[in-house]
Amino acid sequence: MYSFNNDYSEGAHPRLLEALVNANLEQNDGYGLDVHSQAAAASIKKLIRREDADIHFLVGGTQTNLVAIASLLRPFQAAVAASTGHINVHETGAIEGTGHKVLALPTPDGKLTPAIIDECLKAHTDEHMVQPKLVYISDSTEIGTVYKKADLEAIHHFCRQHDLYLYLDGARLGSALTCEENDLELSDIAQMTDAFYIGGTKNGALLGEALVILNPAMKADFRFMLKNRGAMLAKGFIAGIQFEELFRDGLFFEMASHENEMAKILRNGIRELGYSFYSDSPTNQLFPILPNGVIDKLEQEFLFSRQYVIDDTHTAVRLVTSWATKETEVHRFLETLKRLG
Repeated sequence: MYSFNNDYSEGAHPRLLEALVNANLEQNDGYGLDVHSQAAAASIKKLIRREDADIHFLVGGTQTNLVAIASLLRPFQAAVAASTGHINVHETGAIEGTGHKVLALPTPDGKLTPAIIDECLKAHTDEHMVQPKLVYISDSTEIGTVYKKADLEAIHHFCRQHDLYLYLDGARLGSALTCEENDLELSDIAQMTDAFYIGGTKNGALLGEALVILNPAMKADFRFMLKNRGAMLAKGFIAGIQFEELFRDGLFFEMASHENEMAKILRNGIRELGYSFYSDSPTNQLFPILPNGVIDKLEQEFLFSRQYVIDDTHTAVRLVTSWATKETEVHRFLETLKRLG
């Protein structure tokens, strides 16, 4: 059974494994203070054009989100997110576990807007309610949509007007930045957020996310927060080596482009067969709406997830491509879908 279930089913790109093997018997400083982590951080600073940024390498997305958000918020403050946001749906109350409420807002496309955020601010009026303080967005979103430059500029401006932090979850930032609809660069994100992270786990690394901190207030004592939350790896160089290789010569973007290309073939093929989609996703997550009987038969040959019940006879499934997705398997999926339809 071939898996379209997620973009982290495979281990890691061979170049990353080779880099890890080559450095295996080196003696490195611990806790992210090694030369590889420093080199990776330097490459990221150059890409985002912010030498003043602080870069930290953590293990996974949930860990990164909870440490970053908890470091910014005071006990009575809350994070604002789309109702589909990862911190609201798929992190088992991790943010709430740090003592901060997630204010989940319905959106038509998984994206927040100033108008949606403003309604939340108006509903929280005094000290008897939590204080909305941090705006959480993800690019790409949990339903595959992306923020354009104008979208991010509008949210950034609104956050500055209302003294709010802006934090971007970049678990699938590679796919977002290399999709056909994107007009953002990493440097734009670095100019308009207080912090964001670049996802490695879902883009060809064994593990690891690169947290980029821009707000000076968040930088102070952040390593204490890392240690306090169990997020400081003794062998931090394991992540550092991988990010050093990812950004050595554009491998990060090369892999993301591949997964988008595989998704494009899937998207076009499914559309040509007459099926519609739950969301207009230009990235590596697709949500085609299929008859339940067809889904039952597809599940005998492929792994994927049932995501949203549309009606009694139709469900939106999620198909995810990765850096390692084989084009032959993409065509086999389409051929099978055509036969079943």
